[in-house]
Amino acid sequence: MATTRPRRLARQVSIVGAGLSQFGAYADKSSRDLFVEAFLDMQGTIDTGISASDIEAGYLGNYSADLFEHQGHTAPIMADWLGMTPTPITRVENACASSGSALREGVMAIASGMYDVVLVGGVEKMTSLPTEGVTDVLASAADGLYEVPAGLTFPGIFGAIAKAHMDRYETNLDHLLKVGIKNHENGKLNPKAQFQVTIRDMMDRRKARSEQRGEPVPDWSDELDFLNDARANPWIAWPLRLYDCAPITDGASCVLLVASEIAEQFTDKPVHVAGIGQATGRPLHDADELTSLSAAKVASAQAYEMAGIGPEQIALAEVHDCFTIAEIVASEDLGFFAPGEGPHAVDQGRTARTGDRPINTSGGLKAKGHPVGASGVAQVIEVYKQLRGEAGDRQLDNPNLEFGLTHNVGGTGGTCVVNVLQRG
Repeated sequence: MATTRPRRLARQVSIVGAGLSQFGAYADKSSRDLFVEAFLDMQGTIDTGISASDIEAGYLGNYSADLFEHQGHTAPIMADWLGMTPTPITRVENACASSGSALREGVMAIASGMYDVVLVGGVEKMTSLPTEGVTDVLASAADGLYEVPAGLTFPGIFGAIAKAHMDRYETNLDHLLKVGIKNHENGKLNPKAQFQVTIRDMMDRRKARSEQRGEPVPDWSDELDFLNDARANPWIAWPLRLYDCAPITDGASCVLLVASEIAEQFTDKPVHVAGIGQATGRPLHDADELTSLSAAKVASAQAYEMAGIGPEQIALAEVHDCFTIAEIVASEDLGFFAPGEGPHAVDQGRTARTGDRPINTSGGLKAKGHPVGASGVAQVIEVYKQLRGEAGDRQLDNPNLEFGLTHNVGGTGGTCVVNVLQRG
């Protein structure tokens, strides 16, 4: 019989350091190179310093180095390259939610009392394969018995979700495009992002190239005009276009978790894990509806309950915008907006950095990049930086930030991990 008692951590857990590799496409780097880069970046953020020998255990999110790089057993390889042997380190695989799930394991390892200092990270090297190969690898996270044979690669899956949302609510194509425009504006301010460029920047470059080549210069008047031109922004899986899709990315992320009672030994600005939830949903073909992910609703309810707050107290969120419609659906599933109100919130600028519900200040998966095994922890790092006031040019103009949230989805909604973080 399932328990209904409130879930609580037996011991509080804090984040005291965080690091990212540069996100992008790197022919000359392997996943181990990327993870070392992220680890070194993390070391530089810890006020008192940290050495690999101080870490008692590790959890690594990685979706499929087996297929992307023909390299399995990735966790001990990363440990060796960091100089962490013989410290135990375990790989966690939950599709695009791999490092979100790894973080949950690290939190529980400390909350149980078994460890005091734990490394959690994620990594993916995706560009070793051509685009069609990456599509095939990612499709293995869908249901191979029912969804894949029907031709449902992930653009097709989220295209179906977008169409269902448009049919049920007042969602239109421009709402999707506006999510991408917003996230690229944020990504331009993120020095670790794959795309540090706005949609307008890309539009202006296309115009300049046409002029240099002596070709007719397109007469796009603004970003929406540009993105609604199928020559500039081709259809991928209707109603999704190229600029509705997150890119193929190489990258790594890592954070250092410690028991809260010793956090001051590492930093005077810890960020606490106030709540964490993980839930499992049925594959898309067997879901009750297409306009919501049931696992996201359950995981967020768990995280809110553990933190003792409601969605109205979340000051910022990093959500899993693998496609633009996914951000809109997430904003409703997490309780920020009522069902069908997410698109209107985009229209009203409420999810922009200057809005009352800022979402994906990092640029999101859409502009920051989506190295699938690393994305969950990368989301945590953005909220960590914002709560500490260290997000640079994209720092929110709110000195009273207290709670932030991350939402990390795997597969066709089969896994969702939600974290509520609190400024110390």
